[in-house]
Amino acid sequence: MLVLSGGWVSGTMLSPRFHPGRVWVMPREGAAMRDSGRETVRVFPGLGGLRVVRLKEGETVEQALQEFRLQPEVAWAEPDYQVTAAAVLPNDPYFQNGTQWALNNYGQNSGLPDADLDAPEAWAVRHTASNVVVAIVDSGVRTTHEDLAANLWRNPEDGTPGFNALTNQHDPEDDNGHGTHLAGIIGAVGDNNRGIAGVAWRVQLMACKFLNAAGNGYHSDAVACIEFARAHGAHILNLSWGGSEFSAAVSNALWAARADGLLVVAAAGNNGANVDQFPFYPACLAMDHIVAVGASTRTDERWSQSSYGAARVALFAPGAEIYSTTQSGDNAYQSRNGTSMATAFVAGALALLRQAAPAAPAPVLRDRLLGAVDVKPAFDGKCVSGGRLNLRKMLDWPALAMNWSNQTAQVRLTGVPTHGYVITASTNLQTWTSLQTNTAGPGGDWWFTDPASATLPRRFYRAHPGP
Repeated sequence: MLVLSGGWVSGTMLSPRFHPGRVWVMPREGAAMRDSGRETVRVFPGLGGLRVVRLKEGETVEQALQEFRLQPEVAWAEPDYQVTAAAVLPNDPYFQNGTQWALNNYGQNSGLPDADLDAPEAWAVRHTASNVVVAIVDSGVRTTHEDLAANLWRNPEDGTPGFNALTNQHDPEDDNGHGTHLAGIIGAVGDNNRGIAGVAWRVQLMACKFLNAAGNGYHSDAVACIEFARAHGAHILNLSWGGSEFSAAVSNALWAARADGLLVVAAAGNNGANVDQFPFYPACLAMDHIVAVGASTRTDERWSQSSYGAARVALFAPGAEIYSTTQSGDNAYQSRNGTSMATAFVAGALALLRQAAPAAPAPVLRDRLLGAVDVKPAFDGKCVSGGRLNLRKMLDWPALAMNWSNQTAQVRLTGVPTHGYVITASTNLQTWTSLQTNTAGPGGDWWFTDPASATLPRRFYRAHPGP
């Protein structure tokens, strides 16, 4: 009995593409290739006579391959697959010059290489979340900013970009800068040759203002924003604020949001405290759709002021020296620190995941997020997952299929070309053993043959992103 457990996220795999006018053909050793009426355009004598053959006029790749594979003098034939770079690099200036270390850390400015989200590798899988609405419940957003305006959510009733609980109107302009900074991290327009790139290059940013110019606000106004977001189709709430006082009203509002399938991402706080002992709300509310986030540095350490908690904080994400959009001008940017920034990175990541799995329950997405972190010593005992957000591992989940040959299982993994994956096996669905680590081929496929399957009564398989 064979059970395959692969990626449940649909639509995240790249469809294999190949040249429409030629194929690879490998002759058997010592065999003479017959004249098929096709032109051989390249031969590799050092590779056993491997050749590239141009198709006939009007012939499809599938037709040619079927014919070649039936010829006894042909060992194998395959498409001439197209490949792409394993990383996707947007042209936004502050990404290109290394300022956005959280997305791609190669050691710039005394950083630790790879202490980042692996964003370029993740973007090879998915970089847009156009159908996902992220409500930024905060100080508002500068709605005319060059890097945000195109990604603002618009109310279908009147075209406004959100809600202002302080005026009870739909004018959520930012007079503090905090909310605009978060908006850029989550969803600044990517690859537009301006400013920065957001985690999601395309997403719908709903501006919900309840914090004033000084960055202060009240629970009643926060709940008004949460209710607006819930009523107007938000999928994710970004709550980069909090306090030490438990509020039944806020708790009830977030519980109602859970019933509607919303994910809630909340800041763990900047008190450097253990929130298991000194709770910070709403991050510490015990609900399975809430993700509490601590802040990490460019060297994969806990930011000194970030709160932590082995039971209450879910994971860490970059939150120190984070460059993003600000409210002082349409082309203004600045650097900020805090668990607020870390929260925004996680909200952007979950937007991409929600786009990939629109029907998945929020707790399932939360589990996927926490199961894909980079486990690091600095976060051991400081959060539930023991790690820091890794965008690529979260998105790059391979699919599995199987075939039988001589009573032996052959597992076909389909992922992103050149990306690494691990196949594991179990006989009881409890203890899993790594069988092999490999990279997907040019078409995104990797075939694994498991000799042990022939002698076992049952064998379960699953796969996950590799290092």
